[in-house]
Amino acid sequence: MAKNKEKVIKDKINWKKELKLAPGYLILGIWVLITVILLGWVVMASLSTTKDIFAGNVNKFVFPTGLHFENFAKAWLGQGVATFFTNSLVYSVVSCTLLILVCAPAAYVLARFPFKGSKVIQTSFVSAMGVPVIMIVLPLFVLISKMGILNHILANRIALIILYVGINVPYTTIFLLTFFSNISRAFEEAAAIDGCSPMKTFWQIMLPMAQPGIITVTIFNFINIWNEYFLSLILANSDKVKPVAVGLYGMINSMKYTGNWAGMFAAVVIVFLPTFLLYIFLSEKIIAGVTGGGVKG
Repeated sequence: MAKNKEKVIKDKINWKKELKLAPGYLILGIWVLITVILLGWVVMASLSTTKDIFAGNVNKFVFPTGLHFENFAKAWLGQGVATFFTNSLVYSVVSCTLLILVCAPAAYVLARFPFKGSKVIQTSFVSAMGVPVIMIVLPLFVLISKMGILNHILANRIALIILYVGINVPYTTIFLLTFFSNISRAFEEAAAIDGCSPMKTFWQIMLPMAQPGIITVTIFNFINIWNEYFLSLILANSDKVKPVAVGLYGMINSMKYTGNWAGMFAAVVIVFLPTFLLYIFLSEKIIAGVTGGGVKG
């Protein structure tokens, strides 16, 4: 049998269309270049010494005393980055897990089972997304302080996780609601014919099918919680419960007395690494999840 050869058809370049997009390409290229330069400088500063940084050797790509990888070990162990990193990791992972367990069933019910008040609930979620955190942080602080939670490490951690979950529930629910709405109902009809209950249909069929949307919203929530600053600044009293954003702010203030700028840049690289790796390795899933929610199944 003769093998069928695949023909590769190359589309001709539409120069008129490309010229119209040229300003966008230029702006995007400049933004990427500036971002690469800034991130590259931070990485080089983290491998240098404070003396070399102030001498301008980093700007010249010169390392007179060599590369100092020990800056990362000193930042991790000596400056408390390990504690801040662990706290943020726990907050992000636990909060993202709880958000999916709470919001996925809620979004599925709102998308598939219309009832009186469902539109009001959806509108309330959308409205809640527009409420700034600064408007609710002071009442929350008064409430939590009266409960005596701020002085207990475990209770403080639990309170922060609950707040992170509560703040991100509206966005997560609306995102997944849109995704569930665009999945074909044929799957549920087939499951009903086979005798599947609605709950079993959700957990065994619909939830796996919504995996691209779940992965995407989880990544966004992880990054938001990882980088959250204002809420934890007000409510995290002890260094043992502070996440990375507040911890780095304290480290920057301490530079006035220690002067270990190389160690600070090493800490910045360590803190930035998880979200950077998420974007690098899961960028295709993010795009698939965002675009998948807009395609009718």
